[in-house]
Amino acid sequence: MRRVAAILMAYGSPDRLEDVPAYYADIRGGRPIRPELLDDLVARYRRLGIEESNPLNEITEATRAGLEAELGLPVFTGMRHWRPRIAEAVERALAGGADQLVGLVLAPHYSGMSIERYRAQLVDAVAGRAEIRFVERWGAEPGFVALLAERIVAQSNYRDAHVVFTAHSLPARILAEGDPYRDELLETARLVAEDAGVHDWSFSFQSESPTGEPWLGPDLLDHLDALAAAGVRRVLVAPVGFVADHLEIRWDIDVEAQEKAAELGLELERIELPNADPTFVRVLAGLVRRQAAVPSAR
Repeated sequence: MRRVAAILMAYGSPDRLEDVPAYYADIRGGRPIRPELLDDLVARYRRLGIEESNPLNEITEATRAGLEAELGLPVFTGMRHWRPRIAEAVERALAGGADQLVGLVLAPHYSGMSIERYRAQLVDAVAGRAEIRFVERWGAEPGFVALLAERIVAQSNYRDAHVVFTAHSLPARILAEGDPYRDELLETARLVAEDAGVHDWSFSFQSESPTGEPWLGPDLLDHLDALAAAGVRRVLVAPVGFVADHLEIRWDIDVEAQEKAAELGLELERIELPNADPTFVRVLAGLVRRQAAVPSAR
């Protein structure tokens, strides 16, 4: 009988402010670091109050613990750009006797620039020592769609607001490469809007990096300009490409988008992210069970 463990993977986030330079260096992967970009990142974390602890890492741990309890199987957290690393999570799972690992990324939509890189790290770390089952995409998972729709309906102004679904942007060249990322995001947005009974909605991207090449758009801040010009006065942001309150949510939406909305005379709110909500954890548990073909622990 297989001894199954899950590897819950995430991008990673620095534990405290002093970790930001090392974290950014890891993201850059040896490429030169422009001092002004590092200074800007440090300033953002400082403004968000991340000095000695990072709430995102606490959310990730709560998600891991909840998933482990729901599954009745060991679950190990592995970060792509911080600690504990994916390789560390694999070693802990194997040391515990696991011979089948289920890889699950806390990102719902597939891209060769994101999900595939997690898979590559997982495969390299396992090095043939265990069977790997991998959850490749889950943006259309009914439980996930229903949860996001519920978060929209929970907003008191949702019927009077224009709903803007968002996700992390990626270089636009992925479209020419046949990458399904944008199409999967739009499908999730359509399904959530349908479930929530929302008819007035659009899609935009956020968190573009300054690489000098075109990225997927429109950017959220530019999109707010267009919506205001079209007479929209209330906006509800629904980040369907994100599942937790990390920097791209707390800065890009709660700070930058809010400041932009104030300049434009817009009322802007956003939905609550899934974070470690038990309903969300049950969705993740279902994904792992299907891959590993294990029964419910309940």
